[in-house]
Amino acid sequence: MAALHIGIAGAGLAGRTLAWRLLRAGCRVSLFDARQRDDLATASMTAAAMLSPLAELAVSDAAVFALGQHSMQLWPQWIHELAESGGEPVYFRQEGTLVVAHAPDQASLEHFTRLLQHKLPAACRAQVQQLNAATLAQHEPALAGRFGGGLFLAGEGQLANDQWMAALVAEIDRLGGRWHEGQAVERVDEGRMVCAGKTYTVDVAVDARGVGSKAQLPQLRGVRGEVLTVECAGVSLRRPVRLMHPRYQLYVAPRPGNLFVVGATELESEDCGPVTLRSTLELGSALHSLHPAFGEARVLRLAAALRPALDDHRPMVALRDGVWHINGLYRHGYLCAPALVDELTHTLLGTQS
Repeated sequence: MAALHIGIAGAGLAGRTLAWRLLRAGCRVSLFDARQRDDLATASMTAAAMLSPLAELAVSDAAVFALGQHSMQLWPQWIHELAESGGEPVYFRQEGTLVVAHAPDQASLEHFTRLLQHKLPAACRAQVQQLNAATLAQHEPALAGRFGGGLFLAGEGQLANDQWMAALVAEIDRLGGRWHEGQAVERVDEGRMVCAGKTYTVDVAVDARGVGSKAQLPQLRGVRGEVLTVECAGVSLRRPVRLMHPRYQLYVAPRPGNLFVVGATELESEDCGPVTLRSTLELGSALHSLHPAFGEARVLRLAAALRPALDDHRPMVALRDGVWHINGLYRHGYLCAPALVDELTHTLLGTQS
C-alpha cells in the first residue's frame, strides 16, 4: 500500500512541524511555500518563542491555556527526538518566568496577579508564586536591588525558534520531504495544490499559510508584532522576564551567547514594513529600565511580522471544503503549535493521541 501523500501549504512553524511529524510516521510530504526556507521575515522567525501558558492566560482563555499545557509536555519530548536522530541541538529551558514592575506600575502587577488567580484552574494556582526582593534576587541575581518583588511562574519555558526551524529543515530533508519553495501558493483545494501556475495532486491537502490564507479564510487578519534582538555581555538572565509597562508587557527572553529577544508591541495593522521609530524607542527605553547595562547592548536585529489571528483569538484546526486548515496562532504560535500539530497528525493518521 502506497504511503499517504500529504501536501502542506506554508512552511512556517505549524507547516514545518506538521511535515516532520508526518514524515516520521511514514507519510510522503510535499511542502509548498512562497518564501525560501531560510527567510527571516516571517512570523515564525520574528518571535521570542516563550512558552508561557500561565502568563498568556491573562490575555487569552481556557482553550488556549489547555493547548499550552499540552504543548509544554510535547516540547521536551520532541526536542529530544530531534536530538536522537542526530540533529543540531535546540536551546530549550523550562525554568519558569519572572514578572516584575517598577514602583509606579505596581498596580498593573497586582491586577495581573489577581487576573491569573481568578482564571487559573485551582490545580495550577500554586505555580504562581509571590516573591519579595530577597527571593527575587535569588531567582535572578542580575535583578537584585532593582525591584521590591514580583511573581515567579513555575513551569514556563522558552526555546530558540531559529534553531528549531533550522533543525526541522535538516530533518525534513533527511526523511525525504519534498520542498517547493520560493513559489507562490495560489490555491489549496481538496486533493490538490496550485503553486506557481502548476497543479500538484495530493491525497490530503493542508493549508498552514498563516495570513497567506486570507483568500480562503476571510475571517483571518494579520496583527503586526515587532521584536528587537540585542547582544549584551553585561547582563545574565536564566529565564524570561516580563516587565509591566503602562501600555504593554515588555518581555525579555535570554538566548545563548549573551543574546536577548525583546518584544511587546502588538498593532492592529497589516503593515509588514520595517519597525517604526516609536516602537524602537519604547522597546529600548523599557529594556534599559529593566537593567541599565542594556544601555550598552548592541542591536543585532529589528524585525516585524504579521501574526495570523481569528476573531476569537483562538487557533484552529478545521476541515473545510476538503482542506485541513491549521491557522490563527496569533501571539501563541510556539505555545500552541505542538498541541495543534499533534491533534492534526493523529486525525490524519487515524490514530489516538
